[in-house]
Amino acid sequence: MKLPRTAAGWTVAVFGGLAALLGAVGLIRPEWLLGMLGFEVLDPAGRATGDHTRTFVAASSMASLNMGVYYLLAAATQWRSFFAFTVPFRLLTFTVFTVLVLTGVAPGRFFGVALWEGIGALATAAGLWYDGRRDGNQPVTAEGAGG
Repeated sequence: MKLPRTAAGWTVAVFGGLAALLGAVGLIRPEWLLGMLGFEVLDPAGRATGDHTRTFVAASSMASLNMGVYYLLAAATQWRSFFAFTVPFRLLTFTVFTVLVLTGVAPGRFFGVALWEGIGALATAAGLWYDGRRDGNQPVTAEGAGG
């Protein structure tokens, strides 16, 4: 796989690598992932009938693994319009996850996931800005502008 050639590409590659890694962790050791996120980890035998926490963690982890691979491929191919497209949606994710913590739906440590999304989105936006300045102010939008 090719290494990213731009600042924005590196931000997307780092996010993708971490998403893929954490997705794999969630599939292999879901209790580790739950613990990292601040959720109470229960023994599988102690779960109530109908508690599908492990199923949800597996599904979320598989989605994270897939998303990580997509981000890594986008970084390797320098798909700049994809980079730009991720910024507003990662900021939306930051907002939703922050609201979940503030309303008590998610534990406080889950705010780390919100920060990861928000800081990552801002880093990608800054990388796109920097790359555009370096490349002669070529605009990059989610609608597509050069790769």
